[in-house]
Amino acid sequence: MTGYKTRQRELILDYLKNSDKPHVTAGDIAAHLRETENVGTATVYRQLDKMVTDGLVRKYSLDGGACYQYVGGGGDCHEHFHLKCLNCGALIHVDCEFLSGLGPHILEHHGFQVDNSRTVMYGLCRKCREGAK
Repeated sequence: MTGYKTRQRELILDYLKNSDKPHVTAGDIAAHLRETENVGTATVYRQLDKMVTDGLVRKYSLDGGACYQYVGGGGDCHEHFHLKCLNCGALIHVDCEFLSGLGPHILEHHGFQVDNSRTVMYGLCRKCREGAK
C-alpha cells in the first residue's frame, strides 16, 4: 500500500464501498464530500490514483473521462463490460457469463488482449429504444 491512511482516503473509500452506483466519477465523490467535509477535487483524484495503484479501486476510461469502482483489497476484480446509451448517456455495468468469454476468444483466435477497463459497447438502452417506438 502506498502512503498512509488519511481521513480523506477513508471518506472516499467509504463513499465507494457504499455507493448505490457501480461506477462513480471523481466529481461525484467530490460533490458528495463537499456536503459535509472540506475535501477538494484534487485530493479526490490524488487519493483515487493511490487506491488504483493499491488495487482497492479500478479505474475505467470512458469517453475521455474516467469512473471508478471499489474492488476491495488485492485488485481481485472479475471481468465485466459497459454499455453506453448513445441517446441518454446511461452507463450500464454488465456482469455476463457469455461476454466473459469474449476476451479469451479474442486473445486465442486473434492474438489481441482486451483491456476491460476500456471496454464499452455503444447503442440504445431499453428505455430509449422503447421511447423511440
